[in-house]
Amino acid sequence: MKIKFLGAAGTVTGSSYVLTSSSGQSILIDLGMFQGPPEITKLNYQPFAYDAHQLSAIILTHAHLDHCGRLPILLPKGFTGEVWMTPATRDLTELSLLDSAHITREDKREILYDEEMALNTIARFKTVEYHVPLTIGDFTITLVNAGHILGSATLEIVDNHPSSEIKRVVFSGDLGNSPEPLEQPTELVGSADVVVMESTYGDRLHPALDPVEAIQLEMNTIEKTGGTLLIPAFSLERTQELLHMILHLKEAGKVSAQTPILMDSPMAQKATLIYDSYLKMLNEHIQSDLDATNPFEFPGLRIIQKMPESQAIHHIPGSKVIIAGSGMMVGGRILSHAAYYLPDPSTRLLIVGYQGVGTLGRALMEGVKEVIIDQERVAVRATITDTQAMSSHADQSQLLSWLKNIQQVKKVFLTHGDDIPRTTLAKKITEDLGITDVVLPKMLEEVEF
Repeated sequence: MKIKFLGAAGTVTGSSYVLTSSSGQSILIDLGMFQGPPEITKLNYQPFAYDAHQLSAIILTHAHLDHCGRLPILLPKGFTGEVWMTPATRDLTELSLLDSAHITREDKREILYDEEMALNTIARFKTVEYHVPLTIGDFTITLVNAGHILGSATLEIVDNHPSSEIKRVVFSGDLGNSPEPLEQPTELVGSADVVVMESTYGDRLHPALDPVEAIQLEMNTIEKTGGTLLIPAFSLERTQELLHMILHLKEAGKVSAQTPILMDSPMAQKATLIYDSYLKMLNEHIQSDLDATNPFEFPGLRIIQKMPESQAIHHIPGSKVIIAGSGMMVGGRILSHAAYYLPDPSTRLLIVGYQGVGTLGRALMEGVKEVIIDQERVAVRATITDTQAMSSHADQSQLLSWLKNIQQVKKVFLTHGDDIPRTTLAKKITEDLGITDVVLPKMLEEVEF
């Protein structure tokens, strides 16, 4: 077998790998969008570095754009196969691709694909449940729950006709920060010859702070001052987690029942409806509450749909919470709210997710006093706080624990991480687990076993 690394090799974005069997059959694992500063995003428009005619199928780990966002480019390049994923990933990926095509058109950015290309790709989607083996040519593929977002999967792939002792490869996908507010725990894998593992937080541990307490503190503060709490949030998973946490805070009387919560993201609204249809896939705590309440609904929640409604938020007096996309503040409705509220010292902005290098969210987290939004200078007088306690990625300890459970590992590839996190993690893997063959692949590198 051999693997070619088409993305997420030295970055946390653009995940994509080609796995080729001993007899020469190839499948693609993920085809994510490159997100971040211009030198990274320009990679989306580079020629696809593999012959799409040679791909028998695509296996998708989950619906985040950095794993699925370039799928529609393949059909014009000659791909004729099917795209396999879990049912929940199928629904969320359809939403992600159509939203991405729509935003690109609305923003008049360089077109990577349009809605028609996205729909043609969606027509090739096929679903498979967790733990049900799927045979595609030389490969047998089994998806298990990665615990990252709804429907996310780790892939166990077996070459049924190996030409060497290497026959079982595991792709971690993005591993969850278990226990998570919504998701079931990350499932463990028993054995593998080769592991391709994410390393987003390979150099750090998540703080012990309860994220619910962090949200309560922020809300209590603006309730006293009459200020506004801005929360930039990813539409998939993070917004639903926030809604569920605020629900419990309101039920417990720890925040005011009168404080309005404004969810200003059409995509997050659609994603929440998809989550509603998969409630039985969520963790046992959600299950125990289902008879009493919907996990994402509570008094005071307002769903903002049309743009005039979004703009009217600025005229609502008193304390309020605005949850809006995008999570890294690189687009979406959060930008107009940031431009309006950041100059106000009574504003608080809570960062609840990973902020890529070169993003507005990263700049604010690092303490800049002025930013550019829509070509206008905006003073930053608001209080900026962040909590890594809500990360949906496993930290260093969790990554090591997951890998330690896998028996007979001969080689590990560290991907989906910047160089410092994956270099640090590589050293820990060798020191703590005794695995000496740890590789940090480069973009477009191909490794044969």
